[in-house]
Amino acid sequence: MIDTVKPVVHNFNAGPSVLPKEVFEEASKAILNFNDTGLSILEIGHRTPLFQPVMDEARSLVKQLMQLDDDHEVLFLHGGATTQFMQIPMNLLNENDIAAYTETGTWANKAIKEAKLFGHVEIAGSSKETNYTSIPKNLTVSPTAAYLHITTNETIAGTQWHNIPYDCGVPLVADMSSDILSRQLDFNKFDLIYAGAQKNMGAAGVNLVVVNKNILGKVNRTIPTILDYRNHIAEGSMLNTPPVFSVYVAMLTLQWLKEQGGVAAIEKLNNEKAALFYDTLDALPLFKGPVAREDRSKMNAVFVMEDTALEKEFLDLCKKEGMVGVKGHRSVGGFRISMYNALTIESVKVLTDLMKEFAIKKG
Repeated sequence: MIDTVKPVVHNFNAGPSVLPKEVFEEASKAILNFNDTGLSILEIGHRTPLFQPVMDEARSLVKQLMQLDDDHEVLFLHGGATTQFMQIPMNLLNENDIAAYTETGTWANKAIKEAKLFGHVEIAGSSKETNYTSIPKNLTVSPTAAYLHITTNETIAGTQWHNIPYDCGVPLVADMSSDILSRQLDFNKFDLIYAGAQKNMGAAGVNLVVVNKNILGKVNRTIPTILDYRNHIAEGSMLNTPPVFSVYVAMLTLQWLKEQGGVAAIEKLNNEKAALFYDTLDALPLFKGPVAREDRSKMNAVFVMEDTALEKEFLDLCKKEGMVGVKGHRSVGGFRISMYNALTIESVKVLTDLMKEFAIKKG
């Protein structure tokens, strides 16, 4: 008989990443038999009465969890956050206009590169001089800028905006791919939010866009049909075939989040996980956190060793103990652990205990 017992794995991957067990169970059932229809979720028509309630509930749950007003529309789109780097300036930025961007790391820089194809970009604040180990504190935003763009959490650099520049004087746009729905924010003060689902909201393959419809329709260019937010709003995210399964998994994950007590409850848990990890990090001289303490991400913690020769040994030990995704991004090295909503505090405790044991052994 084949052993089907799943080994204990602590998933610290940065994305696609850990999801709640309940979501896996429901999604796996739906692949074989969706809602007792005898059909798989993978084969149902997206414009049928079978799928429409899924899309409706997913969008409704986002509105509930974010407490959005009537001006904000919720879209589930193809392409991930990377497509939004282009789609946002295409919809919001005229050729002779200025867009203000903050330069905080890899993902912010990718967004800046695409925006330059559509208009002028001014850097409102940068942490390049600190090698992106901090968040810029003093922003300079032109009052004529079409919008200010921030990346609320830099997955690779391990930094996070803890003081959101709500009062920047221009429409506020945010890439929240790696901290969406992980903490309480005044979501109505953002004019456009986008986030790939594969970190806190579900499986890879779908992107969430929350947009204030009042900022649309102000550019002079002709926008291709599929890239115009207004068309997606008019069709309720059904302008073309949506990524059905990914939307379904997002709906299940949003249901799970609501059942946990919503954003306030998950923020409390995320704060506890981050405090446990960073308190341990700061207490062990063997390890070092390069990010400014006030700007540390509660989602993606990056760290290194004073003795880099020990890094492979520690990674091998993590692998042996069932901890995956601990290796740092290939562009920066070191270590990174992602503590997204579905990661349990027990997993963080297993890692911190291992860090303590390793430090004692090497001390």
